[in-house]
Amino acid sequence: MNNWHTEFMAEYDRQHILEEAQEIRIATVATRYRVYRPGLFGRTMFHFANWMVSTGVRLRKRYEVPVIHCTNSPTRSYVP
Repeated sequence: MNNWHTEFMAEYDRQHILEEAQEIRIATVATRYRVYRPGLFGRTMFHFANWMVSTGVRLRKRYEVPVIHCTNSPTRSYVP
């Protein structure tokens, strides 16, 4: 029996797999050095999140009740 066709197809498939692996390696190297530049939506959401955080900090400062440590009172009185 002649196995020439089977061996030829196996070698062809092996070459195809090696070419695909090389393309994946090249694509990985190329994307590794690409600088990320967010689009309009990404920038907008970033600024919106920063605004929410800063507003929350300001609201917390405005409405937070100050804590008084009664144990350090010079008069030993526990009444604030």
